[in-house]
Amino acid sequence: MPTEPSPITLFQVVQRAVEVCDPDGADEGSIEMLRRFEDADEPVTAVADVEQRLAEAAGAIDPQQEDPVVQMIAATATYLAFRRDELDEDPDTLLRLAARAEYDGHPPEPVASWLSDVGVDV
Repeated sequence: MPTEPSPITLFQVVQRAVEVCDPDGADEGSIEMLRRFEDADEPVTAVADVEQRLAEAAGAIDPQQEDPVVQMIAATATYLAFRRDELDEDPDTLLRLAARAEYDGHPPEPVASWLSDVGVDV
């Protein structure tokens, strides 16, 4: 008897966001985001305020909001929490869509510069 696919967990959403924003896994902020959510095995749909939970984690790691990788991990994870059907989307497309959703297409300078550096036009 076929079984339904397992629900997407909060960790899986964060993990995919880290893969998209830091493919080499070398950024300290991305490592810390993964560490903070490594035990978050609840379905992302069951998290009461997923946006706030992700923002609080990003704020604890980057309180001045100066680390574009951490900010975009939070933005991408938030986007994917609501658009789980796009989990396997192309990384550049995910970054573009997450930046548009999080910043209404006008990301702050550190994020805009980083997106430009990685070849993503918002």
